[in-house]
Amino acid sequence: MNSERTSKRGNYAVPLMLVVAFALPTVDAFAPAQSSSRLVHTSSINLLQMTATLREESTASSSSPRDLGAQPVVVSAEAEALSHSETTMKLVPSFDLFQMLSEEEGGIIPHTVAGNAMRDGTILKVGIPDELEGMQLKDYKGLGGKKKIETLPDPFSMVEKELQPFSDSIKELVSTDQPILSMAAKHFFEKRHGKRFRPTIVQLIAKAVAACHPEDIKGDRWENSGASKISMEGGKVTTGNHQGSEVWRKQAQLGQIVEMIHVASLIHDDVLDEADTRRGGEAVHKLYSNKVAVLAGDYLLARASVLLARLENTAVVQIMATALESLVAGEIMQLKSSPEELLQMESYLRKSYYKTASLICYACRSVALLGGHAYGSTVATACEEFGFHMGLAFQIQDDILDFTAAASILGKPALADMSLGLSTAPILYAAQEFPHLRPLVKRRFKEKGDKQTALEALYKSDTAMDKAKDLAQFHAQKAVDALLRLPPSDARDALLRLTYVVITRKK
Repeated sequence: MNSERTSKRGNYAVPLMLVVAFALPTVDAFAPAQSSSRLVHTSSINLLQMTATLREESTASSSSPRDLGAQPVVVSAEAEALSHSETTMKLVPSFDLFQMLSEEEGGIIPHTVAGNAMRDGTILKVGIPDELEGMQLKDYKGLGGKKKIETLPDPFSMVEKELQPFSDSIKELVSTDQPILSMAAKHFFEKRHGKRFRPTIVQLIAKAVAACHPEDIKGDRWENSGASKISMEGGKVTTGNHQGSEVWRKQAQLGQIVEMIHVASLIHDDVLDEADTRRGGEAVHKLYSNKVAVLAGDYLLARASVLLARLENTAVVQIMATALESLVAGEIMQLKSSPEELLQMESYLRKSYYKTASLICYACRSVALLGGHAYGSTVATACEEFGFHMGLAFQIQDDILDFTAAASILGKPALADMSLGLSTAPILYAAQEFPHLRPLVKRRFKEKGDKQTALEALYKSDTAMDKAKDLAQFHAQKAVDALLRLPPSDARDALLRLTYVVITRKK
């Protein structure tokens, strides 16, 4: 990126930072770390990584973590420590809870902490037969097997009626007395709403969680808190009393909040990236102006924050606020990654977590809390783990389609990431095979002919695209494994099918 482009990006980014009340560090904060450990002895700070508390809770890993370079610092460790008490949640980024890469690719098994400790595969299914136990995506057509995924419930059809009024109600929720701002804020909710991927996940997770009995978790540790009080007969949610209940309403509203946050991030991203199109239509800033687009995104975030508070669960507010923080961290990471980090697969996956997976996985855990399950429960942990891997699988498949699908199908310009100087999984795998690509990646394809050279190498490679597809399938399978810890239900099985759809889609 040239200096003029960088300056523009910085100016446009300010309103988003202000809305979510983040203080940005100086450029020096993004210098590569000289540490050899990514969790304990690092000179940089993970997004919400706690200090002494986290270290005491974590257990030693048998693997030796590789240095992943600088972390995107949004708030200082001192400021973070001041904001916590003994009862506040000590949230850890999901990439420090769940596996990012297979062991064959050098991935490590994360330390055991409060957010990933409860992962027993049988505790929620005692005495309940599960025909899909041990399900492997590779056994299904399109992924090397012969089974038909159509034998599982269709995820979109299952919640279609519930989401039908979604656009109308969300348009009302973002209405404002200012016509221009109102039109800009409603832009994505009127015509180009797509499949409503995130609200669909939230709605299905809510149904799947309703089939889970709350666990009897004792003790006053913070991870045993967070569950909403259920004022229903019997004091718990079931598949029989869930539909139409107050719990169901709040979970559905969370789906709307997630979509508002997502759309706000798209509007801001398009300004930052100077994109012309989004979802097959003109970007908001092209229809109006940069100022209106930034204000529209800010307004959506503000409305989402108000509605989030009305869910009346402070733990959910904290979790979803962390998702907002993650989106900002992703933009910072995208802008400030060092040349060496641009070559690291782990760095690419972390950025993908911040920008895509974090919102999905935090929403999934929040749904469990609204359904009466504690933060550290088996149910809530399975939900976040599913969302983490589903989000990464979704983003990796998106990055694959950037090279294989036409712009008319994608709804956005093809090769958009390379135009921004970014390398995604296919190019990174190609660079592993062809060393001459590495300098191009490190200089963000700035020189004439760089992009063409990289493309030629990618299409020449016999392994790069296949490895990228394998990475997407790795995360999709991990998402399946997490879901299979929940008891059988139509909603859970529809989510299993959705993981297949995510990595086999063509648009």
